[in-house]
Amino acid sequence: METQTSPKDEVAEAVELELEAVIGFNGHVPTGLKCHPDQEHLVYPLGCTILIQAINTQEQNFLHGHGNNVSCVAISKSGLYVASGQVTFMGFKADIILWDYKKRELMARLSLHKGKIEALAFSPNDIYLVSLGGPDDGSVVVWSIAKREAICGSPAAGLNVGNATTVIFSKCRDEMFVTAGNGTIRVWELDLPNRKIWPTECQTGQMKRIVMSISMANDDSFFYLGTTTGDILKMNPRTKLLADTGPAKDKFSLGVSAISCLKMGGLLVGSGDGLLVFCKSPSYKPIKKIQLQGGITSITLRGEGHQFFVGTEESHIYRVNFTNFKETLITTCHFESVEDIAFPFGTAELFATCAKKDIRVWHTLTNRELLRITVPNMTCHGIDFMRDGKSIISAWDDGRIRAFAPETGRLMYVINNAHRIGVTAIATTSDCKRVISGGGEGEVRVWHIGHQTQKLEEALKEHKSSVSCIRVKKNNEECVTASTDGTCIIWDLVRLRRNQMILANTLFQCVCYHPEEFQIITSGTDRKIAYWEVFDGSVIRELDGSLSGAVNGMDITVEGVHFVTGGNDHLVKVWDYNEGEVTHVGVGHSGNITRIRISPGNQYIVSVSADGAILRWKYPFPS
Repeated sequence: METQTSPKDEVAEAVELELEAVIGFNGHVPTGLKCHPDQEHLVYPLGCTILIQAINTQEQNFLHGHGNNVSCVAISKSGLYVASGQVTFMGFKADIILWDYKKRELMARLSLHKGKIEALAFSPNDIYLVSLGGPDDGSVVVWSIAKREAICGSPAAGLNVGNATTVIFSKCRDEMFVTAGNGTIRVWELDLPNRKIWPTECQTGQMKRIVMSISMANDDSFFYLGTTTGDILKMNPRTKLLADTGPAKDKFSLGVSAISCLKMGGLLVGSGDGLLVFCKSPSYKPIKKIQLQGGITSITLRGEGHQFFVGTEESHIYRVNFTNFKETLITTCHFESVEDIAFPFGTAELFATCAKKDIRVWHTLTNRELLRITVPNMTCHGIDFMRDGKSIISAWDDGRIRAFAPETGRLMYVINNAHRIGVTAIATTSDCKRVISGGGEGEVRVWHIGHQTQKLEEALKEHKSSVSCIRVKKNNEECVTASTDGTCIIWDLVRLRRNQMILANTLFQCVCYHPEEFQIITSGTDRKIAYWEVFDGSVIRELDGSLSGAVNGMDITVEGVHFVTGGNDHLVKVWDYNEGEVTHVGVGHSGNITRIRISPGNQYIVSVSADGAILRWKYPFPS
């Protein structure tokens, strides 16, 4: 019987790659963005990791430990502890991890709930942690932080109502907390001597509401609930009665998805269509408001709330000053699967990525977005910089090739109907006169790019299925295309016909020329990395690229001594080309790695994944 190995076991002698920076934020986690009480750091989830990002500097720390996506985050009032919960597969236990914030390390793993941790909350004096299980679990558990074990648990909601989805602790007492969800609002009292928690159902009369968000006033006098209907309920935790509700008209569109009480009175409210509002009970009419991009999922105060941070579903993090109520975008990233990366020729200062409708240009050292090019409702499958750096060529699923200016994002030209089933791969020649594109139907087309004109030179019909990767030889006389029909074809770009064909029982995802250009390496869904002779298309050697999952991305250094791969096992691997051995492994992605590149000058490795993350690794060998 074979035992399950951890990802690091498969390459025992490999060294771990050093992760330099992460561009990414999972904006779909409710109240996932937190400002730490030290007022210097933001804490937020990205896939299986939790990022601690310094607000004023570029410094990042990572908390690794979850085996699946993080679904909730909580920070204790003192700032000593961070707790996070994850999702897992049906029927398995989902972990809660308690982290030591100062040491940035794991303190305890708390496992009881099944399937998913819905929400977490710390008691005001760091004595207890309360956790809420997901829909398959439906229980609420109180944990002792000192003993790191469960004190008691109970079903979170009654039999005839829906699931509880949010939880909040009292601001003053360690024995009271509130859970709320679909048709249920409960105030709980902890009875420590008997190890029990006693719920009291709150009375809302005729109103039936599904609660999305919850916030407690600083003196525990009231708590506020944001609902999917777009109104706010104000409840009294002592009498368990409804104090007031609002707004009567002009309810918040797509629900009140985030809510936060301010010390000076009043509420900050975020709606599902991106409206951020400051309002007061009982009318809840907007006193100040701004429109942000993407549904708001987190509002977190820095200190008393003179400044606060807002996280949205489109993975934007905004900083807002309360007095002038103007937003500043401080972090942004892709919120869809990233399809491709490209570096401009000869510089590692910036790089471009594409995902869904966006092409973004990033400054490498600061992780800042320099430019965003958006084509609504389309998907970009591939990008490449022209050698002269004057245009970004992009492949789109509507069958068009679009070229943009890299400084301004201005559309320079469009080649319409370039391919029938979308353009799936693209490459440029180093003399900037040709673009080679591959389509979903398997055609490879060579385009001549003039000063004002773009003309089709040849359509090469050989592949039976979509083209996944194109690489051009240095002298522009030959190129290789990889396809998901199990062939790689080496084309003569002078005579515009096929030179050689490589067959394998796999869907090829990536191909690279060795710099001396007498060999190519390929990989794909059969997890094998194969070396081929260009001259006659014969296989030289095969390596096992990974133990699980396809290899989707590959790049080779200019010297040809090392190459890197990434794929569905979420690992970045650095290989020695001649030995065929893994020298370094990078653990950090939580989605399937879609593409990977070594920067010009061999300073960094940049890898992108299906969860929208961009990771920058230090290149392990001296360049």
